[in-house]
Amino acid sequence: MEVSLRKARTIIRKALEKGREMELKPLSVVVLDAGGHVIAFEREDDAAPGRFAIAHGKAYGSVMLGMAGTAQMQRAEAQAYFMAAVNGVYGGQVVPVPGGVLIRGRKGDVIGAVGVTGDTSENDAAVAMAGIEAAGLDGEK
Repeated sequence: MEVSLRKARTIIRKALEKGREMELKPLSVVVLDAGGHVIAFEREDDAAPGRFAIAHGKAYGSVMLGMAGTAQMQRAEAQAYFMAAVNGVYGGQVVPVPGGVLIRGRKGDVIGAVGVTGDTSENDAAVAMAGIEAAGLDGEK
C-alpha cells in the first residue's frame, strides 16, 4: 500500500480545513512517501516562506526513523547525542518535534508521513491527524 496523490491532497485539504476551524496561524503541510519523497505540499497565504523546510523536516524524520515526532522529541530529550547523530546522518533535515506524523498501512508498516508547521507543535500534530483520518488512513503522532 502507498499514499496516492489523491489521498495526499485529501490529507492536506482536510488538515488545512481543521486548522481554519481551530483558528490556527497559517499552516504549511507536506506529505511524503515511504522513501521520504514529497508527494504534495501546500503553504497557506501569510505562512512564512521557510515553513516548507520545517514541515519537511518533521515528516522526513518521522518516515526515515519510523518514529513519529512526539517519540522523536522524547528521544532527543533523553538522548540528545543520538538525535544529533541522526541529524548529522540526514544532513540536518530532521526536526524532532510533534507535527511529524507517521502514516501506517493496514499491516502497521510505514507508508509515509505528514509534516505540519505554523502553530504550536501539538496543534500541528492534531491537524495532521485530522487530515490522515479524513483520507481513511491510520496516523501515529
